[in-house]
Amino acid sequence: MGLFEPHGRHRRGDGQAYLTQRINVNPADVWNSVGYPFNQAVVEPAGRRVHITGQVAWDADMNIIGAGDAKRQTEVALNNIAKILAPIGGTLADIVSLTTLYVSADDIPAINAARAAAFEKATGPASTSYQITALVFPGLLVELQAIAVIPDDRFREPG
Repeated sequence: MGLFEPHGRHRRGDGQAYLTQRINVNPADVWNSVGYPFNQAVVEPAGRRVHITGQVAWDADMNIIGAGDAKRQTEVALNNIAKILAPIGGTLADIVSLTTLYVSADDIPAINAARAAAFEKATGPASTSYQITALVFPGLLVELQAIAVIPDDRFREPG
């Protein structure tokens, strides 16, 4: 795997080139992210950029799902993100950036296990994580904030 992974380019009617697929950037002289479901950088393809509010392990009635279980809470947050993206034509594979907030460093393996189940290396987002003292409500262990780019040919107007 080289510095830049394969991607597609097309030209618009005005002659401007645009990316049809994301470019993952993983330079050999930066710490190795192989084996993790993220990339050092992701160049956005052409499409509609979607900024998603931080998602936690709440159901539709704001009940915590997976109390005390960081893996389950991460799965629920990812599922909420998938539910937000689906009506507008997106999937988790369209996420280009993911910020993870977590309360306990002891939960990192559980959080990573849930993320590894949701993302393949080829579609793993650029990623940043922060340990914080608490989230907005007691009992929440993880919050995920995502940015996705949905290709124009799949994007659907909400409504």
